[in-house]
Amino acid sequence: MDRFQNTGQPDWDWWSKLWPTPGATLRTLGVESGESVAEVGCGSGYFALPAARIVEPEPVYALDLDAALLDELEHLADQQGIDNVVPIHGDARNLPSALPARVDTLMIANTLHGVDEQSGFIRQAFRAIEAGGSLRVVNWHDRPRETTTVAGEPRGPPTALRMTPEETEDAVLSASEFTLERQVELPPYHYALVFTR
Repeated sequence: MDRFQNTGQPDWDWWSKLWPTPGATLRTLGVESGESVAEVGCGSGYFALPAARIVEPEPVYALDLDAALLDELEHLADQQGIDNVVPIHGDARNLPSALPARVDTLMIANTLHGVDEQSGFIRQAFRAIEAGGSLRVVNWHDRPRETTTVAGEPRGPPTALRMTPEETEDAVLSASEFTLERQVELPPYHYALVFTR
């Protein structure tokens, strides 16, 4: 099981410079109380942990290939008294088998650009989401990497891997029966597309 291209987990410090309130970002994306969530490529939980607070007592399945990051997520969840995060060491290329149940919301943040076979992944995502549920994709805008700086340093995937909103929409809709619900701007460098199943 190899990681997707250029999808390593950066540290929380610079994520917090981009999204100082990840819970508010999730609410902007429409994550609500009472829905089950899976985050693909969750890392150490920058979005999974606040998602768990929002949807409690429903589960947040936090999927990643990096066992050390999942250990860190578990430790942080224990420290914060969050008990509805379910770390899953598994491969996103086979989501229906990796997740214990279908979910209302599947989130993939800063990862789709690196997926080697996007259409196959999107088909897997479709099968892992309940009818009426949603796929929420957060991506870096297609801008030169040297212009997307955090704390004075270029950040994000290589310029060549970045996807425009239109490219992301096409990748999802050409592979599945999702419907695009809306696009959300996430300044300074990101956007999200929300799809319904």
